[in-house]
Amino acid sequence: MATKLSTIVFSIVVLHLLLSAHMHPIRLESPAPQPQPPQSQPSHHNSSQYGTTEGSLQPQECGPRCGDRCSNTQYKKPCLFFCNKCCTKCLCVPPGTYGNKQVCPCYNNWKTQTGGPKCP
Repeated sequence: MATKLSTIVFSIVVLHLLLSAHMHPIRLESPAPQPQPPQSQPSHHNSSQYGTTEGSLQPQECGPRCGDRCSNTQYKKPCLFFCNKCCTKCLCVPPGTYGNKQVCPCYNNWKTQTGGPKCP
């Protein structure tokens, strides 16, 4: 009789643990990044290098810069997608519609899995 009772109690405890874990699942993924407070505008806003040196853009400025960068390509959608992705990471877009990547090392050095350039 005692073994039946202990088996029943054990089963109830296990069932309770399973149900409570189902109701309150354990999250193993890392927490979402928290938004950072806005930084002050760079003092070199009127400089010819503004936006072309690493970290000199604000994230909201990537769209217009990438629009200029991708203006001459026939592959606008992928160009804009990758340019915006690179700009969001590097906070710069090289000047012109092609080349000049040396002014933004992060943009220049980010490569695809096969070793090709990630940023247009």
